Amino acid sequence: MSLSLALLQPSLSVLMGGLLLPFLLAWQEEGMGGVAAHFLSEGFVHIIPEGLDHILFVLGLFFMCRAFPALLLQITLFTMAHSVTFGLGMLGLVKVPGNVVEPLIALSIAMVAVENILLPKPERWKWRLAAVFVFGLVHGLGFANAFQKVEVSLSPATFPIALLSLNLGVGLGHLAVVGVAYLACSAFWNREWYRKAVAVPASGVIAVVSVCWVVARVMG
Repeated sequence: MSLSLALLQPSLSVLMGGLLLPFLLAWQEEGMGGVAAHFLSEGFVHIIPEGLDHILFVLGLFFMCRAFPALLLQITLFTMAHSVTFGLGMLGLVKVPGNVVEPLIALSIAMVAVENILLPKPERWKWRLAAVFVFGLVHGLGFANAFQKVEVSLSPATFPIALLSLNLGVGLGHLAVVGVAYLACSAFWNREWYRKAVAVPASGVIAVVSVCWVVARVMG
């Protein structure tokens, strides 16, 4: 080991200790393992059973995308975007009124469902990935608004793990929706008549429900 590295090693050890020690102490003293488990559960429950808007949006992606790589890419983009605006909202950096966000959430679901009906294979349209990401940003704002209504006391040390756990729970909820949908449709997922007999009617139901939500949320 060179002399310069030998001299730097104690300084690096002190620096790493200074960065990690407060976090490790907080993990032990504030029960961050319990915090992680609690908020992981909260994130999952936000999707199943409470997040009907999320469920319908994810089902909208599922019913027209029969290629798992493309489907998982869309789900991942949606979850990532949701995480971004949720985090910014919880930090108070972004704030959009609920009477604006909620109709937009319903509209995003309607747009995906209508696209499923009108376009034969919308997953091949590159712009859909961008649309899914934008819709995820909108849904994240809605989650932040809902979560801010609940009194939550988090220290600076526990906030990052709580945020990460919530988003992980949301992602697991999305995957659970896809898993259940696949189990229900796996026997005929690749049949030629799947689109006309299953995907289009299901998307029609989603479209009707979401349009009703748009009207109700705008009027309400």
